[in-house]
Amino acid sequence: MKLYILLTVLAAGITYVMTAIMRRLSLEWHVLTPVRERDVHSVPTPRLGGVAMAIGFGVALLFASKLPYFDPVFVTRTPWAVLAGVMAIASLGLIDDIWDLDWTAKLAGQILVAVFMAYNGVQLISFPIFGITIGSSTLSLIVTIFIFVAIMNAVNFVDGLDGLAAGVVGIGAVGFFAYSYMLTRVTGALTYATTASLIVAILVGICLGFLPHNFHPGTIFMGDSGALTLGTIVAAAGIIVTGQIDPAVLGSSQIITGFLPIILPMLVIVLPLVDMTLAVFRRLRAGKSPFHPDRLHLHHRLLKLGHSQVGVVLIMYLWTAVITFPAVALIVFSPQEVAIVAIPAVFVSMIVTVRFLPGLRNKLQRK
Repeated sequence: MKLYILLTVLAAGITYVMTAIMRRLSLEWHVLTPVRERDVHSVPTPRLGGVAMAIGFGVALLFASKLPYFDPVFVTRTPWAVLAGVMAIASLGLIDDIWDLDWTAKLAGQILVAVFMAYNGVQLISFPIFGITIGSSTLSLIVTIFIFVAIMNAVNFVDGLDGLAAGVVGIGAVGFFAYSYMLTRVTGALTYATTASLIVAILVGICLGFLPHNFHPGTIFMGDSGALTLGTIVAAAGIIVTGQIDPAVLGSSQIITGFLPIILPMLVIVLPLVDMTLAVFRRLRAGKSPFHPDRLHLHHRLLKLGHSQVGVVLIMYLWTAVITFPAVALIVFSPQEVAIVAIPAVFVSMIVTVRFLPGLRNKLQRK
């Protein structure tokens, strides 16, 4: 555990320093996010923060490769595939941040990165739901690509307020790390050093290092390079964990236990996934591209209910924690024990949401 914490701190420190450097370079190169109709910020803002996050991830992972504790992880090519994929997707995002690529070009680039990672070991081979496995290599590849592209864009869609995407992903990553780390103990693994735990611990670090620069009022945005980087890491960690678990080890007599490995990786970014799903259906129904921008995301709707940017971000942080942590607890505690804490937490969160959203509170009072 100490080495995981060390890597988290290292990633945070490198990302923090590099973010300051990238902000200065963004200003010098005039790589700024303009103020558009759909945006919340009021002045053009630097947007190369994602490059700093990718650098923080890469340096921390390379440092981990030199530690004997993580030798079992780097025996395989999986962590190197993740590193290469992160650098490739960050480069794609950087190009988009500078030259504003067409959505079809971005989607093609995302698919190519997903295919590369799948062919290099980051591929979903089986669903750990009562031993069900994917029937063919082609289907396995298709499902893997879909997961990568969906999660990349889910994080990108939710990146609309200062500190929102980094905070939501960071909180989810903390839960994901706890899940992955406890899983090694529950399954009696010979070592606690796993690829999933390693990359998620570093993910927590780069989110922590970026947030001081990005929390409202943010002085730099992560841009597509950052959102795609975060999405790629989350997707890779989820695929690595999900495809390598025998549900029988977790106790197949309990139905919920059999579903845990496939549910938990998705829950860590449930808000971005819900937001993306609603956005895609909304835009397709209107006859527009699923990537057509609008002001109807969850955070935009919460802003319209009367609260500040900080208030909306904190409320989404709260709901991310309320959804993620009880799910993680299921790997150790029974559903009944988790419900004793989770149900009151949901009610408290609902009260807080109404209490601190003036528009929603007034609307309910009028009714």
